[in-house]
Amino acid sequence: MDHLLQLAADPTVWAALATLIVMEVVLGIDNLIFISILTNKLPPEHQQKARRIGIGLALFLRLGLLGTVAFIVHLTEPVIEILGKGISWRDMILIAGGLFLLWKATKEIHESVDPHGAEAAAGPSASLGFGAAIGQILLLDLVFSIDSIITAVGMTDHVPVMMIAVIVAVTVMLIAADPLARFIAANPTVVMLALGFLIMIGMTLIAEGFGAHVPKGYIYTAMAFSAGVEGLNMLARRRKRAKSPGPGPTPMPMPAQRRAKV
Repeated sequence: MDHLLQLAADPTVWAALATLIVMEVVLGIDNLIFISILTNKLPPEHQQKARRIGIGLALFLRLGLLGTVAFIVHLTEPVIEILGKGISWRDMILIAGGLFLLWKATKEIHESVDPHGAEAAAGPSASLGFGAAIGQILLLDLVFSIDSIITAVGMTDHVPVMMIAVIVAVTVMLIAADPLARFIAANPTVVMLALGFLIMIGMTLIAEGFGAHVPKGYIYTAMAFSAGVEGLNMLARRRKRAKSPGPGPTPMPMPAQRRAKV
């Protein structure tokens, strides 16, 4: 208890907490986009439940990983060498997660571009089930959680600060999940943009796994710029629909006697 009071009285701890909360929220955007796209493919009565389970799993995974910080730190130590480059367990997890994101996003894009061809190739029983959705969410939760915890460990040494930041960030994800999912479902072009984001994130994870550091600021700046352009496109389409004249009144048919006189 005394240790917590000392932390609360330290201004540098509050600054680290604020910075870490922002970082955790930003890192959670990737996870939230994936969860929103995946759960929108479920029946409407299961979508909200799947989102809450997925985000709840993310919280428990991150808090659980924080309890094994010493083990997580050792995940960055090389265990094998490929072409003269040391590969750690963290690198392998990031590469596997990136490949999964590439496969999933490419598959979703193919289904969006050619839904009839995708259905014919997959068969009538290939619709996404609730258990399959939760399994895929859990897999990506694990990848993003490990990346998130390693980032947190690099910013502060205080586990209570990391736990508070994780809880706040996941709470923000929980609040934003339903509005984001509804927005994505109501705007098909946003779905394609979000899938493009997932491909970019997957490539970034693979690059990070092979030791090519990609500054996160570049990634999120590109995402924000693309989202801004899409927002302008949506505004332009809305204005165009508002200005376009509706169909004119249907002409009344002439009476038979009047037509005969004419």
